[in-house]
Amino acid sequence: MSAGQDQAAGPLAGLRVVELSSFVATPLAGLTLAQLGADVIRVEPLGGGPDRGRWPLAPSGTSLYWSGLNRGKRALEVNLADPAGRALVADLVVEGDGILVANNERWADLGHQALSERRSDVIHVLLTGRRDGGTAVDYTVQAGTGFPLVTGPAGHAAPVNHVLPAWDVAAGLYLAAGLLAAERHRARTGLGSAVRVALEDVALALAGNLGYLAEAQLGGDRVREGNDVHGTFGTDLTTADGVRFMFVALTPRQWRDLLEMTGLGDVVAGLEKALDADFADEGDRYRHRAALFGLLGSWVSTRSWAEVSEALSRTRILWSPYRSFADLAAHDAAELRAHPLFATVDQPGVGPYLAPGSPIDVAGAPASSARAPQVGEHNAELLAERLGLPPERMAALMADGVVRDRQEVEA
Repeated sequence: MSAGQDQAAGPLAGLRVVELSSFVATPLAGLTLAQLGADVIRVEPLGGGPDRGRWPLAPSGTSLYWSGLNRGKRALEVNLADPAGRALVADLVVEGDGILVANNERWADLGHQALSERRSDVIHVLLTGRRDGGTAVDYTVQAGTGFPLVTGPAGHAAPVNHVLPAWDVAAGLYLAAGLLAAERHRARTGLGSAVRVALEDVALALAGNLGYLAEAQLGGDRVREGNDVHGTFGTDLTTADGVRFMFVALTPRQWRDLLEMTGLGDVVAGLEKALDADFADEGDRYRHRAALFGLLGSWVSTRSWAEVSEALSRTRILWSPYRSFADLAAHDAAELRAHPLFATVDQPGVGPYLAPGSPIDVAGAPASSARAPQVGEHNAELLAERLGLPPERMAALMADGVVRDRQEVEA
């Protein structure tokens, strides 16, 4: 299935977005829109963007990272150092839907002011590192916003960064939401917008919204708790046959299910009385979790995973065994193949593999088998068909090194 067929089926069909970006957040914003049907044109410098070879890699050296974040897009390769190359990108923006998403302000002629002088309702979406325009990446934002100092085993002294670039991911989704909000505003008022998202602001906003900053302002001192779930009742346990799993009992019903499943009701009632606690209260369960986890750990450690999982399946307790990426990709491949989120993609340099569509379950956005484009794959159709450049103009651009003839490059 081609990207065009996928786009025609999605709820954002007809929306054209020019993406001038690299790495995680802005490509994820474009991917989010493309998987919902938008026509996303990924612009790269000659030879491809700086993230084209980023790990993880297929055995051929093709970036699995790049392939995953750019599926379903079309690729334009131009010499961005040449004003004529940037003029082509600007033409695609103003003569299309007037929407550009970018992660740098390197070129004034592709900035909001220059584009809005050509088209007053242009929507310019920009990711920055910091609100003042300073640079930052996910891991430096992590370092400056407190999270690595409460991540990791209890008592561990050194900071622990999360391997998931959470702020990049959140920023990408904020960029997509901001773009759609601006497009909605334009539909109502006819006005364009300059949308700005700073990576550091994303982390600060979420640290504030989730109560971390308010807690600190009120004198709280969050510490590392390992895999214990802060403020409620959940942790990881290990069965007699060595299977480690995570469970969470959030609600009173789940707590009652846990006591009934384990038969520990009388023991827990005695502990409750001895501690002058009320374990019907989530806060008391959390405060006395060490004693309670000890009881549960003893019960679990004398039973096999088959016994424990069968017992958990009869309750409303939230639980899952720990699985590696290899478990998901190999041992549970049949599960992925059957999952409606996934479709088989045949990516050049990688081969066929299962790749996800949009996790937004909305009518008209099925799992997509569209692959990621190769460098400059759509140069001809974008410049000739979308901008209407005649053959002689295309030849002149190639002769001047503004764009490249993909057939000659591939040969």
